[in-house]
Amino acid sequence: TMTIHNEQHIVEVHVRSGVYSSDTIFDYSHGYIATRLFSRNACFLMKIEKEYIPELQEIGRLAFERETMKKVYSPDIVWVQFHSGHSTFGNIRDWLRYGKPIEQLCSGLPLYQ
Repeated sequence: TMTIHNEQHIVEVHVRSGVYSSDTIFDYSHGYIATRLFSRNACFLMKIEKEYIPELQEIGRLAFERETMKKVYSPDIVWVQFHSGHSTFGNIRDWLRYGKPIEQLCSGLPLYQ
């Protein structure tokens, strides 16, 4: 499921698929994306790069396309592959940079950038 909060400039994506379940937050105000993979008990962070990640207004349109056509015909589709490196636990400085929604999603978990 996807929830778009236009006022807060946040998109929440919840995938419920057993072992592959995850929650993702696109925080456009702070410029970061966080994905919590439940199977790995970890959070992965990525800076929003404007040339690869659709704008907030565009995400709603892409979600509508996917739902109605069951296939998105758009060059804006992004697939991300994370390679685990060194993890850290967020500190106060990190949470100020990433924002409250990402802190709530990832607090207490190893963070991978």
